[in-house]
Amino acid sequence: MVNEQLSVDLRQMILAIETAVSLVGMNDVNHGKRVGYIALQIGRELGFSDEDCDFLFELGLLHDCGVSTEQMHSTLVNYFDWEDAKVHCEIGHVLLKDFEPLSCYALPIRHHHTRWQELKTLDISPRDKRMANIIFLADRVDISAAKHYANDILLAREQIAERFDKTYRDDYFDSELVDAFLAVQQSEAFWIALEDRHVTRFTWDMGQRSRSAPLTMDQLRQLSMILSFVVDQKSPFTAEHSVRVADVARYLATLYGMSELQIAQIEIAALLHDLGKLHTPDNILEKAGPLNPLERSIMNQHSYETFEILRPIKGLEEIAVWAAYHHEGLNGRGYPFHPDRRELSSEARVIAVADVLQALVQDRPYRKGMPMTQVLEILDKQAADKRLDAAIVALVHAEPERCYAVARGEDAFCNQDYDRLLDGAARVAEAA
Repeated sequence: MVNEQLSVDLRQMILAIETAVSLVGMNDVNHGKRVGYIALQIGRELGFSDEDCDFLFELGLLHDCGVSTEQMHSTLVNYFDWEDAKVHCEIGHVLLKDFEPLSCYALPIRHHHTRWQELKTLDISPRDKRMANIIFLADRVDISAAKHYANDILLAREQIAERFDKTYRDDYFDSELVDAFLAVQQSEAFWIALEDRHVTRFTWDMGQRSRSAPLTMDQLRQLSMILSFVVDQKSPFTAEHSVRVADVARYLATLYGMSELQIAQIEIAALLHDLGKLHTPDNILEKAGPLNPLERSIMNQHSYETFEILRPIKGLEEIAVWAAYHHEGLNGRGYPFHPDRRELSSEARVIAVADVLQALVQDRPYRKGMPMTQVLEILDKQAADKRLDAAIVALVHAEPERCYAVARGEDAFCNQDYDRLLDGAARVAEAA
């Protein structure tokens, strides 16, 4: 374990999680921001402290951290109530409950789709009940209003408010919370602020209210592992890809003789390298055949999306670049930045080799995972073409069987913490 600490702004990390998860919405990437805004306004109307209002805003940003797929997002958006809505709540709870800096949000997330009539009987604190129900209310208000933003929201607001007053009061939502919503929604500004350009600016402003907190490298690794889980669950064909790339990268960096700090940072960058794939349509990720030119052009945007998610986080500047450069080549023919080879650090080169290796041994929709002999041939060709660093490919040649086992998740070197996280989420899915 590396004892180094990074002074990372916790709110910036929360905003990065919201940005990543919101990409799943494809054409609507501001749902979390709007829920945070609505919840904050309700909290203020109820006379909550600044601290509790900030909590509500951040809870709104994080509430859908258990959503990975377009299908789940679409169902949550298109139905006011859905039998399996609690699945993503339970997954969100599993992801955050053991991560101390964000564990306080886990229980409200677990119950943010629990009706008030059931919620008020549960053996949890009154505060957690109230926070969960406010987020449920804010979430469903946003879903009800989404199609009206930047269109006829000031005409539709009365009908929306009446529905919550007459239909959902005391059943879905605590009557006191409904009253608070009815009060704040009377202002036109409340509804106008929910339009994309306004809520984005509001969130940016909130992001300037720093919550700097030193995170240990182990905590940053744990948070990166949570995000990698969200990405990898987007498709069964990418399951465990990010964490296994991180395992391979960590192993290659060890063989390379890098320092413990470098190795830890490389692992974090590798865990985060595919964050941008949350914005790649499921049908492209799961296509049972080669991508056509249009599909390939869409796929090739994902590493830039990764960079955009990570670059605002102070303290992670180098890690953001290493993660975003995983498809860049020494020959300048990668994507999307085309940096000079001198800009491709050894850390970025290690991640690039690890990404190719793991993708080749993993089963994909259009082929089975390749044997190591074939993998080595492809790595050698890419090294000869100056796509990959030949010195790092040589490390794979030095330990081919071990590299293969690590890439497949079949070696003791692999991330055991991730396996425990995966087991917990799998139990949630099976129970559903």
